[in-house]
Amino acid sequence: MTQKRPQKGDYAEYFEKYIALVPSGDFLELLKQQREDLLGLLSPLTGEQGDLRYAPEKWSIKEVIGHINDAERIFSYRLLRIARGDQTPLPSFEQDPYIKTGNFGARTLKDLLEEFSAIRESTIALVQSMDDAAWLRRGVASQREITSTAVAFIIAGHVRHHRILLEERYLSARAHA
Repeated sequence: MTQKRPQKGDYAEYFEKYIALVPSGDFLELLKQQREDLLGLLSPLTGEQGDLRYAPEKWSIKEVIGHINDAERIFSYRLLRIARGDQTPLPSFEQDPYIKTGNFGARTLKDLLEEFSAIRESTIALVQSMDDAAWLRRGVASQREITSTAVAFIIAGHVRHHRILLEERYLSARAHA
């Protein structure tokens, strides 16, 4: 399923950094491949490595995965509401309180990755359920108009953004330690 890219004006400028990271091609395959890539990248890590922070006060790898999980749930919920034609404005969310109360450090990396896999499977099922009209629907999230297509691309781009950070800042730091 090759999905047409969202256009400027379909989303708040802030989200461009995520949308720009989404390559062209089969969107469903991209979502599936992202799941496999992230699991492949992080599954070999030990529990101790899951607690790695690349700098003091930065999130641990487990907190990054917890954040990815929370954000995908929230963005998928937005996608559902907008794709189904719900015009109720959707609130924004602040990520830092989610990290503080998520208790991700007490969980295993394996558990967090299994949770990511389950959430992503749900996102894939939602995307598969969408017809052409659903992809074009508009709604309001974080006080800005946005299309279903843009929300879907934000989901994919957000994971890609964090995977890049994991590779460049966390796993390269581990390799040089």
